[in-house]
Amino acid sequence: MTFSDINLLGKKRKPFLFISDFKAQNVKVIFLEDLEKENIAYEMESQSKNQNLQERFDKTPQSFEKYKEKFDFVIEKIKAGETYLLNLTQETPIQLNVTLREMYTHANARYKLRYKDEFICFSPERFINIENNIINTYPMKGTIDASIPNAKESILKDEKEMAEHVMVVDLLRNDLSIKASNVKVESFRYITEIEAGEKRLLQVSSHVSGTLKSSWHEELGDILESLLPAGSISGAPKKSTLGIIQEIEGYERKYFTGVFGVYDGKTFDSAVMIRFIEKKGEGYVYKSGGGITVESDAQKEYDELVDKIYLP
Repeated sequence: MTFSDINLLGKKRKPFLFISDFKAQNVKVIFLEDLEKENIAYEMESQSKNQNLQERFDKTPQSFEKYKEKFDFVIEKIKAGETYLLNLTQETPIQLNVTLREMYTHANARYKLRYKDEFICFSPERFINIENNIINTYPMKGTIDASIPNAKESILKDEKEMAEHVMVVDLLRNDLSIKASNVKVESFRYITEIEAGEKRLLQVSSHVSGTLKSSWHEELGDILESLLPAGSISGAPKKSTLGIIQEIEGYERKYFTGVFGVYDGKTFDSAVMIRFIEKKGEGYVYKSGGGITVESDAQKEYDELVDKIYLP
């Protein structure tokens, strides 16, 4: 399926589920009536509170020393002017005693996707939604353990976190401007709270909007192609940063940090595929990461990456 095919489906107002890998090279489109047959499930803007699984999982993160080698490489690239912000991720082997289907069913998350028996994500981060010719995006950048004293005030005043967030908002403003007019920041750096297993995390988001032409349905594929990969999980400037990610991460993200979304013939809503578990061989990996700027602290970034490995 190509982005041009999505334009045709939008023109016909044909409802579908859209799934794109991180690089926007492997795009899947499944008609909504075929989801059960294809063994795929999703939830958008879910408010349900499911009973948490009693089973927990063991995780074996890469050592801090190995992470710091990659971190230091990124810092050198920043100092050389090749990137200003880079989202550095890794995969962590985990041991599970339940199936992906069971985890999907019990997970409490705003956006959830289960793709066959290959991967699941339970994402807190909306990507874009389009309704009444208005396109909105909600970049999420900045995470802190809610149990830290004065956590909210601390993250909002942190200069590194502020700089990182400003760069992402700027990137998304520019991305939206490719297809939309009257692009503006509706809300800047607001806090949402997320249950992260046994922890609670505070995350910082902003809201950017723009106005699309009334013909946006038949241009939906072009709109998606212009916005991918998502700025909040790649970096800035996007092109050179993607090259550095490919060079340093040492594994393939595949659908992790890609996007999934639903078009119902009238509106489009979507999420960034983070909080991500994938079947790999006979086991599973959990993929997670965080944004790096010149002011980042390696230990704090490593701790954040590990904190994001949880079942909600």
